Amino acid sequence: MAGKDATEALPQPFDAKQLEPAKKRKHSQSPVRNSSKRRQGESGLPSIDELPQPFDAKKLESAKKHQRSRSPSDAPRRLKRPGRGARFSQAESSSIRQRHEQRERDAADQAATQAVLEQRGINDVVRQHYNAVPERGRDWRKTDSRIKGLRSFNNWVKSTLIQKFSPDEDHTPGAHERGRDMAGARDHELLVLDIGCGKGGDLGKWQQAPQKVQLYVGLDPADVSIDQAKERYRSMTHRGSGGRGGRGGGHRGGRHQHLFDARFFVKDCYGESIGDIDVVRQVGFDPSPMGRSGFDIVSMMFCMHYAFESEAKARTMLQNVSSSLKKGGRFIGCIPNSDVIGERVIKFNEWLAKEKERESIEKKDPPPPKEEREEGEEAEEEEGEVEKTAEWGNDLYRVRFPGKTPEDGIFRPPFGWKYSFFLDEAVEEVPEYVVPWPAFRAIAEDYNLELQYHQKFDEIWEAEKDDSVLGPLSERMGVRERGRGSLLVTPEEMEVASFYLAFCFYKV
Repeated sequence: MAGKDATEALPQPFDAKQLEPAKKRKHSQSPVRNSSKRRQGESGLPSIDELPQPFDAKKLESAKKHQRSRSPSDAPRRLKRPGRGARFSQAESSSIRQRHEQRERDAADQAATQAVLEQRGINDVVRQHYNAVPERGRDWRKTDSRIKGLRSFNNWVKSTLIQKFSPDEDHTPGAHERGRDMAGARDHELLVLDIGCGKGGDLGKWQQAPQKVQLYVGLDPADVSIDQAKERYRSMTHRGSGGRGGRGGGHRGGRHQHLFDARFFVKDCYGESIGDIDVVRQVGFDPSPMGRSGFDIVSMMFCMHYAFESEAKARTMLQNVSSSLKKGGRFIGCIPNSDVIGERVIKFNEWLAKEKERESIEKKDPPPPKEEREEGEEAEEEEGEVEKTAEWGNDLYRVRFPGKTPEDGIFRPPFGWKYSFFLDEAVEEVPEYVVPWPAFRAIAEDYNLELQYHQKFDEIWEAEKDDSVLGPLSERMGVRERGRGSLLVTPEEMEVASFYLAFCFYKV
């Protein structure tokens, strides 16, 4: 026993047959797997039903609609307050539509004008316009014209410039005020270059200049206007050279009995040099600042603003002016007043900002759906499609910018600020350009032209109406009644005149 127990206590060899079979782990089986198991054959392969089947959306259940929660209140739903346009009357709606249609027509006209400009250029448009303006004669201008007071006033201002600055005298700043007027003190006769002479409307004014004129040269891009200027000059030779008088007509030796020599040429003085004109070259055309030969006076009345379409044209114009002037010669003219334009632009932009603020407040009240709009509201919405631009004027004239203008009224850069200008009986929506005065003066100095005189038209009247020569001249020209009577220029005409200023530079 002891031996047997000792043998069993020793390690025994491993016998795998004595192990119990491992218990199989039970897995949860899907119904498909269980059912397929029943459909398997003896081979154990899956049946056709067990293979992936194509997707059939028709077997999906339709989505359940979301049920909106009902308001606890039984009160009916409050309708939105209708827009402002829904409260318009029939007459107001019609007026809105008419304004909108007019703006669309104006926009189309501006687009057509711009297309013409791009094809032909501004000079061609201006040339065609002034060629088409009929010559109605002096009698019509004095009696039947709606702007006869304005015509007389503008002519008086031009005569004032000629009377003040044409004499061959000391034109350094302040010399004229000190009485250094030497007209008639020497035998020299004036040589005058009139750029933009038009139909020759200033010929009579030059005949009455304080100092005798020897030669007048008129240049203009409009060929029909040049032909009319030639005809006007021929008529002066036939009827005599007398005029209304002035410092040259009775003030110093009586009326001129000799009519000056005049030459006229078709020329674009902003796009090309005028040095190729024989008579200009003979008088003297010297681009150098030391040139001492040339004309005594270069005049540009109501035409220089066309040069400010671009810097290149403005500089070509000033180069022609400076090269044509002798040292000490004068450059006189009239242009639109950029200060007046700037003030009007500022007022418009302030008004436009207030309008936009008002419209933004109104938009906070949401408009009704389109199907609920009433007649007139659609017109109100369409009216805002055309952008408002700066515009002002009265029954006689109108200024309108085609696009945005500077909020501060300062035009930077100083070139290409186009606007359309209308003046009854004279100008039909012709494109013009702002002449920013500080920029013009600065550029003129580059061509040795130093400012001597700068005055607004209404200020010229106040300063010169009681002059011993210019006062009576205003009566003879129909600006005011005889005996220093009342002004014959209407307030509307004076508003147009206040749009301009006069200047005088002299070449140093």
